[in-house]
Amino acid sequence: MIGVVSKNHYYCEIIRIPINNNTMADKLISKIPDGPLAQKWTKRKSEIHLVSPNNKRKLEIIVVGTGLGGASAAASLGELGYNVKIFCISDSPRRAHSIAAQGGINAAKNYQNDNDSVYRLFYDTIKGGDYRAREANVYRLAEVSAAIIDQCVAQGIPFAREYGGYLANRSFGGVQVSRTFYARGQTGQQLLLGAYASLNKEIAAGTVKAYPRHEMLDLVVVNGEAKGIITRNLVTGQLERFGAHAVIIATGGYGNTYFLSTNAMNSNGSAALQCYKKGAFFANPCFAQIHPTCIPVHGDQQCKLTLMSESLRNDGRIWVPKKMEDVEKLRKHQIKASQIPEEDRDYYLERRYPAFGNLVPRDVASRAAKERCDAGFGVNETGLAVFLDFADAIARLGHQKVAERYGNLFEMYEKITASSPWEEPMMIYPAIHYTMGGIWVDYDLQTTIPGLYAIGEANFSDHGGNRLGASALMQGLADGYFIVPVTIGDYLSKKFAEPKTDVTIAEFDEAEKAVQARIDRLLSIKGTKTVDSIHKRLGLIMWDYVGMARDKAGLEKAIGLIKDLRKEFYENVNVPGTQFEFNQELEKALRLEDFFEIGELMARDALNRNESCGGHFRTESQTEEGEAKRDDANYMYVAAWEYKGDGVEPELHKEPLVYENIKVITRNYKD
Repeated sequence: MIGVVSKNHYYCEIIRIPINNNTMADKLISKIPDGPLAQKWTKRKSEIHLVSPNNKRKLEIIVVGTGLGGASAAASLGELGYNVKIFCISDSPRRAHSIAAQGGINAAKNYQNDNDSVYRLFYDTIKGGDYRAREANVYRLAEVSAAIIDQCVAQGIPFAREYGGYLANRSFGGVQVSRTFYARGQTGQQLLLGAYASLNKEIAAGTVKAYPRHEMLDLVVVNGEAKGIITRNLVTGQLERFGAHAVIIATGGYGNTYFLSTNAMNSNGSAALQCYKKGAFFANPCFAQIHPTCIPVHGDQQCKLTLMSESLRNDGRIWVPKKMEDVEKLRKHQIKASQIPEEDRDYYLERRYPAFGNLVPRDVASRAAKERCDAGFGVNETGLAVFLDFADAIARLGHQKVAERYGNLFEMYEKITASSPWEEPMMIYPAIHYTMGGIWVDYDLQTTIPGLYAIGEANFSDHGGNRLGASALMQGLADGYFIVPVTIGDYLSKKFAEPKTDVTIAEFDEAEKAVQARIDRLLSIKGTKTVDSIHKRLGLIMWDYVGMARDKAGLEKAIGLIKDLRKEFYENVNVPGTQFEFNQELEKALRLEDFFEIGELMARDALNRNESCGGHFRTESQTEEGEAKRDDANYMYVAAWEYKGDGVEPELHKEPLVYENIKVITRNYKD
């Protein structure tokens, strides 16, 4: 039903479900507080019920995932006195994919005195997401950003500093201020080590118990509430049951649906999908980010792609040749990029977007690179690359200063490509990097399943149709350190009298049997195709039809192709080995099952959203200049999908987005 007004005055489309007493319960309620935007978080915190220290000791919380969101949440909850169980698919939380983040973390500190503010960070994030994120959630993110930096400095994170000792900043795409704090090109690694140290403190204190090499394969719901998980011990293969009073999902995004992405190879969307299949709505699944500065694909045997930090766009200039004869000579290795005269270079971002230049948002930069390559100006053998050139920066700043800022990135690029950025421009091309869609959550970060929370990239809440650079680390730590440890108390304040979850009850039996049946089915097929070969074909379908450019015919075709490929998978996949051993092929097969469903859901969501916004570009909806053309009259909502069963189309629910504090306009990065 559309137009129902909740007490926070936000119009929502709501589904209603029967509960035991035959009343009806609202599920899709955002819980955004009344009042001025800048006071909403303070107001919400004042309303939240507290749990006393002696009662916290009676409560158990499961945290799935040990990246920045999961590690910071577990450490914070353990410090508060809760009993926390944290699960990691790797041998150590230090291997979480957060470690791969390079460029920095945003915060509204205004250390550069360049007129930055909490409001400006909020506005840049809303605008960068093409007006498809909640105002209240984004403002809260900007509001707590400064506290993140204070927390990390207190932990000893070695942020870059200026000569006088003050913390240094640099710019990222989509903004005109310098608010990004960084640790050379290793910011994610340093932040994760800080969170990991805090986590280890709580593990030593006994408030957190860690379960490495455990993968969540199902969520257990008891009387409509999240009460535990089923995991597979990745070393022994045993299925294990774990109960708790609440569950937090912090497992990142689903970019590996595309097979080739900048994500670690074991990154996956399986935990989120299992929550979706148990009743958690999945929001905006088609919102996937294409990062403009990645090392191009170099062969059909490649298994992942490498990100080159967006921070490089601070000083690097992106260009292609103006003359086709120069393009042809480059492809034949008859000339080098450095030999092309300045007047024969097209710095196309500076030409098209003079106000922001090379620091336009990621979706804009990616589409511009695709446009130049589609026009025939791609500079490598495949025609799918553009140049990122540091010659001007080296001349202006000197070798030492550039090395201080980007030295490890230059070294990484040279090791991978055997080409030195000190001598020739880098070659880059867009690639799948991040997913803005995820599990639907309310203002408290609780899903449509009571007791189930989702934080960081696993939820949808903060970035709309496109994430600005250096905001992923900000969201993960904001959710983990400062938001979910507060909001989860409102739910748990009513649970401390309940006993510990009994993992021998029927709901756990049924969940474990369902997981065992999945494993048995996969091991019994004994076909001729490897898991990776099928996953690679899924990735090609996704990239070709649900990638940087999408249209109705292609999306409809993708849905059919995914269904056909899934059928072939169940008929002809070969999963060697057994369940009860360290079996990575079985791990990949279980994840690929879920990627099929995620891919189809992404295509279905993209087909429904017949507009262009952020990273979602429908070719039917573009301006004469080839820019994204939104349809605010029909699509200014969060698309929340409800699972209805295997082989049944999911049901779409809509949470309209209301903007009361900013004027919704067409994004403009030209002036």
